[in-house]
Amino acid sequence: MRTDLDFEFFKIGADRFDLTDPYHLALTAPWPYFTLGVFAFYGIVNLVFAALYLAQPGCVSNARPGSIADAFFFSIETLATVGYGEMAPATAYGHLVAAAEIVTGMALTAITTGLIFVRFSKPKARILYADNVVITRHNGRPHLIMRIGNRRTTMLTNTAMRVHALLHETTREGQTYRQACELRLVRPTAPIFPLTLTIMHEIDEDSPLGRYDLETLADTDIRLFLSVEARDPALAATVYDLKTYRGSDILYGRRFLDTVLTAGEGGIVVDLTRIHLTEPDDGPGERSGDEGVLHPS
Repeated sequence: MRTDLDFEFFKIGADRFDLTDPYHLALTAPWPYFTLGVFAFYGIVNLVFAALYLAQPGCVSNARPGSIADAFFFSIETLATVGYGEMAPATAYGHLVAAAEIVTGMALTAITTGLIFVRFSKPKARILYADNVVITRHNGRPHLIMRIGNRRTTMLTNTAMRVHALLHETTREGQTYRQACELRLVRPTAPIFPLTLTIMHEIDEDSPLGRYDLETLADTDIRLFLSVEARDPALAATVYDLKTYRGSDILYGRRFLDTVLTAGEGGIVVDLTRIHLTEPDDGPGERSGDEGVLHPS
């Protein structure tokens, strides 16, 4: 099962497509599957009503006896409440079936319109994540550092970040299990997020990563989860996003290159294409020109 967490897992006893929760299924399905499902469902409904019209020959005027095509297209016209006038219900049975189909068509139209609106109206965070996480020294202490950028032209506010590490834990009885440990951030919130943010976790004796050899951390099966929650004033809504990093995404002894450049007359130029770039950390301390960084300058 592929998930938003960027790794695969398999569940036994869980259904991939839970038909008892069609609303969740309709909202989470990819657009191609959603579109195909809508057309397939409409086709099945029309086939059912076409079969009902065929069950009593002569219930639809001007329809050829036994013609599946005529019954099917009459069903489409009735379901859409169009009614071109060439074919029409001719008996009481035909009127009852047509009336039931009209009510069904109105309900399906309302439901489909609502689902499409919800899918289109879901706010997106539009956050750009650096491809890698770096471990470098800051103020003489090792830090795990992530970087994110705001891809919108508008500002995000009240931004809150949380980082968790999925680690192997072994009990005294020798049992091994996975545990999500929160990594305490130097500063987990930012009042404004106009450009880029640098997120830092100090790896000290209290850090869940403190017991690992940082140089070989990339060879472990660790997973890092960065969750971001922010307020988008343009949408008047709160947006959420999640990014997952593998152990192989962790770079030791490197630091991020600056993305915020000073232009003429005191202007600021942000080059988000540089958000992924790193360089060897061979200096005495970390350098960062990011606007709104989450650590002291």
